[in-house]
Amino acid sequence: MSFEEKHKEGYELLHEKDLDKSLDIARRLQKMRPEAPEGFTLEGEVMQKLNQWEQSIKSLNEAIELETDSGRLYNLRGYAFLNTDELEKAKEDFDQAISLDNLPSAHRNLVLYKLMSGNGQEAITYLLDRIRSEPQDVENWILMGDLMKKGGHDQKAQTYYEQALKMDPDNAYVKGLLEED
Repeated sequence: MSFEEKHKEGYELLHEKDLDKSLDIARRLQKMRPEAPEGFTLEGEVMQKLNQWEQSIKSLNEAIELETDSGRLYNLRGYAFLNTDELEKAKEDFDQAISLDNLPSAHRNLVLYKLMSGNGQEAITYLLDRIRSEPQDVENWILMGDLMKKGGHDQKAQTYYEQALKMDPDNAYVKGLLEED
């Protein structure tokens, strides 16, 4: 099996939540091509699924050394930093991910950083700006609905969820939330 086929299989197993096999493949990829970031990236993502944040950071550091211009890698590592309460390192990585690739997920993670840093109003303002600039990004509408719901603004939350459902009628998460009400 080629490197590319192994890599694809590793991600399929990750999505199927067969983490042991996915991790085995990640390590095989590292041996096959130690100069390639893919094996380290896959390992970092498996470790995140296992809530092993320090190991994820270590693996993603390796991947970033090999591929310094990938916003996705910085975003993944930033998320791991967020989960180890290394908030400023997380912010630096999210900013780098946005600078390199303007990733929507990095913008959403930046909202989480702002919330965890005690800047709730700044997080909401930032997310509203994202909704205005990227109105087709359904995940922003869902995140705003979640924030409104957590803040006790159920009616506002429902409005954001309904908009998300119009954009993505098959979204099981939003359907479940709207059925609760």
